[in-house]
Amino acid sequence: MESDLLKAIESSDPVAASQCLHEEFQKGNDPWEIHLTLFPAVQRVLNPPFINPHLPKMYRIYREFVPLLDREEIRSLVSLEVNEYAKRPKLGKLPRVSSLPSSISFNDVEDAIHQGDWEKSTVSMASFYAQQGGKELARHLLLLGSDYLQNSLGHSISCTAFILLEMLERPEEDPWPVMATLADYFCKGEFDHMPGLRKSKAPSAAMSSRLMSRATSGRGIVNLHHTITRYALDRVSHLFTPEEINHMLAAWDEFMGKKPVDKTVLDAEQAEGGDDYSVFYNTFKEMDPKPVASYLRKCLATPETRRKLNQFLIKGVCDLYQNDYNPHYLTGLGSALWVVDRHCNEAPIATRALFQYLDFFFSSLKSED
Repeated sequence: MESDLLKAIESSDPVAASQCLHEEFQKGNDPWEIHLTLFPAVQRVLNPPFINPHLPKMYRIYREFVPLLDREEIRSLVSLEVNEYAKRPKLGKLPRVSSLPSSISFNDVEDAIHQGDWEKSTVSMASFYAQQGGKELARHLLLLGSDYLQNSLGHSISCTAFILLEMLERPEEDPWPVMATLADYFCKGEFDHMPGLRKSKAPSAAMSSRLMSRATSGRGIVNLHHTITRYALDRVSHLFTPEEINHMLAAWDEFMGKKPVDKTVLDAEQAEGGDDYSVFYNTFKEMDPKPVASYLRKCLATPETRRKLNQFLIKGVCDLYQNDYNPHYLTGLGSALWVVDRHCNEAPIATRALFQYLDFFFSSLKSED
C-alpha cells in the first residue's frame, strides 16, 4: 500500500510531504529506511525546463553520503530530499503492460527510441531487462548514451548510470518506473544510435592524473559536469569489458575538449585547521570557496581526517538549505568527495575538485539571493 508520504510527493505537495515526514520521525522510524521507501516515487520526479532526470540521479548519490553521517545528520539529508521531490512536477504514470514480447534485441530498443515512442521504448527496455538481465540492459544503455555526451552535457551517462545502479541495488523493487523514466529521457534526448567502440588504450597512471587535472579545472556548470561524468563512469566501470571502458573514457576525454589544466594551487598553510564543525561552518557560511577549500586541503592526510572532511561538507550543504536547491548541489558534492577519496595523495587534484564544486555551489546560492 502506498504511504501518505509517497502520495504527498506524487501530488507535488511539499507541505503535506513535510508533515508526513515529521510524523514518520515522531514514530521513531529510521531516516534511511524512510529514504529507501521513496524509490518508486523518485523515479518520476522531473526538473523542468531540463529533460535530464536529475532527481533520480541525486537519489542514488545519497547512498554514498549515508555511511559518513550519524542518524540526526541523515534525518536532515532526508528532509532536504523529500522537500525537493515534493515541490517538483512528476512524469505521468505509464500503466504496466500485461505481457512483454517473447524475444527482443537491443536494436528494437534503439528503434523505439528513434520513433520517439515513450510507451514502446519502455516496453522494449523492460523486455530486454526480463530476457537479458539488469546488468546487460545497463551496459547497453550506457554504451548508447556514450555517443551523446556533448549534446547532453554528460547526463546521457551520468544520470543513466546512477539511476541504473540504484535499480541494480534494489532487485526487490519493481524496475518498471526506472524503465519509464529512462525511456522518456532517451526519447526526449534522441539517444538512439549505438556508436562503434573507439579504439583506445587504457590510460597510464600519469595520463589518468592529467585527465583528472583537466576535469577538475575550470569554473561553472559545464566544467563541473566533466568531473561528475568521470565519477559516474567509475561507479559503473564493473559493467564493461576493458575495450568498452576504454571507449567510455575516450568519449569523456572528447567531451572535455581541449581545455587546459588550471595551474592555480590553493595555499593550505593559511587555513585554520581543527576538527570542530562549528569552526568549519563559520568559514563555510561565508560562501567564499578559497578559504573553505584551503581548510579542507588540510584534511587530506589520513582516512580519519578525510572522513571528517566529507562529513563536514555534507552537513554544511544541508545546514545552508533554505527550502530550494539545484540538484547539482548534491550530485556535484558526490563527485567532489569521490575525487578526494580517489586522489587524496594528489593534493592539487583533490583541492581543485573541492574548489570547483564550492565555487559552483556558493556562486549559485549567491545568484539566487
